[in-house]
Amino acid sequence: MGKELLRDAILNKDAIDVELALIVVNTFGFEDAHREFLVELSYADWHHSHEDVVSVLGRLRHPDTIDAIFRATQWIPRYLDYDESRALATKAIWALSYMPGTRAHNALCSLLESEDQILRNRPKLGYAIALGVASFNGVT
Repeated sequence: MGKELLRDAILNKDAIDVELALIVVNTFGFEDAHREFLVELSYADWHHSHEDVVSVLGRLRHPDTIDAIFRATQWIPRYLDYDESRALATKAIWALSYMPGTRAHNALCSLLESEDQILRNRPKLGYAIALGVASFNGVT
């Protein structure tokens, strides 16, 4: 059911339907069949649910979602222009920190080189939590 709701929301470009579909997906579970729609939604600029989409993508832990999740660290949707804490980027970094494989690791490492202080420091904390370490390079 969640897959059909996501598909319909995308076809109709209906932001409210995206929110409702994500509630259904989060309530009744998500699976790999949802991945394609979630990746598409992560790139779409017509809705306001990117943080939720990135969170679900992170929980899928599928390597094919890494590019979409990484993009969420770089892109600031217009409706989030005010957000100086970069909540979308932060959620994307958390998602990457729990992803298996070298691609996710390399994506996080590239953020450590960012000119943006938030993007540079959050991967350190993400690694610390993923590794169960209380402090990582002075970030707690």
